[in-house]
Amino acid sequence: MKSYQLIHQLIELVAELEEESQGQEISLQDFTGFLLNRVGDPKEKARSNEVRFGEGDSAALDIAYQLDNNISRLFVFMSRYARSYIKKALEGTPLQTAEDFTALAILLTHTHLSKSELISHNLQEKTSGTEVIRRLIASGLVRQWDDEKDKRSKHIAITGEGKTLLFQIFEHTNYVGKIITGKLTIAEKFTLQYLLQKLENFHLEHYEKKTIVSRADLKNLAAEIAPAY
Repeated sequence: MKSYQLIHQLIELVAELEEESQGQEISLQDFTGFLLNRVGDPKEKARSNEVRFGEGDSAALDIAYQLDNNISRLFVFMSRYARSYIKKALEGTPLQTAEDFTALAILLTHTHLSKSELISHNLQEKTSGTEVIRRLIASGLVRQWDDEKDKRSKHIAITGEGKTLLFQIFEHTNYVGKIITGKLTIAEKFTLQYLLQKLENFHLEHYEKKTIVSRADLKNLAAEIAPAY
């Protein structure tokens, strides 16, 4: 029985709560509160059903399963799943990467942008962002022209061909969106959206202010936002 270990853990937790309650009757509500408190304890490094990890280094596993590290790892996995789905949605089109698609989608909502603005909105480094723009221009999906006041600056805008292509692709990216959210309920999707937007607001601020440019910055910011456990 695959769930035996979980059932065994639950029995142990019920016994622990009974001991704490000193013989008083325990309700489901009592146990729920007790369980949430245990799960929320940062000292508890709960092991998930992670199929990628072995048992060869317990110290490394303890680090991997720390709450923040575990969440970060799951974000990485989700990003890779999403990229593989988007790659399928772009098959047979001039768009090669998810960044090509998002750059074109951003331009669809603006009359025009400078190259640097688009690269920033697309959360890219200058080199990779410039390459995306080059591909889009070469494919006839984006046009560019000189800034009248600053000849060193270029403006870009989506073309009619780019718009037509995007709306063809949207059908398939809609499928991607549904697949990425899996079998979550509507309530779970709203909760996830709220939490992800909260994280997006946090990270976008640091991205725009360029507050993380070195490993030392990582350490300082982590110390600044660390909760007082």
